[in-house]
Amino acid sequence: MLSRPFLKWAGGKTRLLNQYKYLFPNCFRAYHEPFLGSGAVFFKLKSINLIKTAQLGDRNSELVNCYRMVRDALSDVILELSKHQLNHSKEYFYNIRSLDPVDLDQVARAGRTIYLNKTCFNGLFRLNRQGKFNVPFGRYSRPSILNINTLTSASLALEGTKLVDGDYRHITDRAQLKDFVYIDPPYYPTSKTANFTSYTAAAFTEIHQRELATIVKDLTNSGVSVMVSNSDTHLIRELYKEFYQHRVQTS
Repeated sequence: MLSRPFLKWAGGKTRLLNQYKYLFPNCFRAYHEPFLGSGAVFFKLKSINLIKTAQLGDRNSELVNCYRMVRDALSDVILELSKHQLNHSKEYFYNIRSLDPVDLDQVARAGRTIYLNKTCFNGLFRLNRQGKFNVPFGRYSRPSILNINTLTSASLALEGTKLVDGDYRHITDRAQLKDFVYIDPPYYPTSKTANFTSYTAAAFTEIHQRELATIVKDLTNSGVSVMVSNSDTHLIRELYKEFYQHRVQTS
């Protein structure tokens, strides 16, 4: 079954897949993706039967919980989203946004994540320094809150997949000889104002970019295939100067 992302995501790779498809390895043992986001690359590779086993992760605990519930409790998530769809309004949105995920069970948390994603401004996921979701209401006339077909295909694609909540090293440390790791970190800003990295309460800084580049070198020296996406800046090109670099175009 053709699977695709069930979430909107700033920096999601759906529109770039046609440019990426020539760069993926044709065969690998296991797939690893430590900055999951919308999972566009995972779903694409799964749809064309390149992935046999996969480990996916993200530091965003709400995102990882959402994937787990779509995988393990799809019917309950659909029921939760049906309630959100029925009650959707601007006032309802802010009521749901104000809820603390810690006070909700896992299914309700997943439903909240999907609902806010589908109805907030531009589908952003942004947390303030206190770790609270702070994206405003989106002005959609008919937001697509519940898409059963997309959720069902995603749930099937995620079967047997290991989902890890935490730092990217929890995924990259598991990679072995002949594995493939796709790394899509928060991008290094191209200017002082283009610095959106607030997917979690903790920022991804230049220090983290340098640490990540070192890990990529270690992985390739261990016989792991690695593909990294990032902004086209002097720092990033310098960090990966030993690697093949390919520019892609996007808006």
